[in-house]
Amino acid sequence: MGKARVLILCSGNAARSQMAEAFLKKYAGDRFEVYSAGLEPQEIHPYTRKVMEERGFDLRGHYSKGVGEFLGKKYFPYVIIVCEQTNEKCPTLFPGFLHRMFWPFEDPAAFAGPEAEKLAKFREVRDQIEARLKQWLQELT
Repeated sequence: MGKARVLILCSGNAARSQMAEAFLKKYAGDRFEVYSAGLEPQEIHPYTRKVMEERGFDLRGHYSKGVGEFLGKKYFPYVIIVCEQTNEKCPTLFPGFLHRMFWPFEDPAAFAGPEAEKLAKFREVRDQIEARLKQWLQELT
């Protein structure tokens, strides 16, 4: 049997879900096939790329994907929802998944302020996502 699949869902697949996908692939890529998608995909935010690069992740080649790319095409035992908006709509999207997790993180792209503060918000959310994924992986062992 192959690796279990994990789908990380967000509204735009531009920040939080992209970060989570990269971290989970790094920390548990030997255990899971990891994907991310958005309900309404948008370009990956430049600050997402920047703050992940600061941590050694190269997101070149990553792109925003819509949930329709996976709906009815792949089975996902694990679905991780990282935003409120998606959480409200998700129950109708993936009937039959085994483990649905809701880990709401603030949308760093929605933060208004000077560039330094925006980058700080992206870093804060990035670090929260990484910590939550590490915690989850420990819970699974």
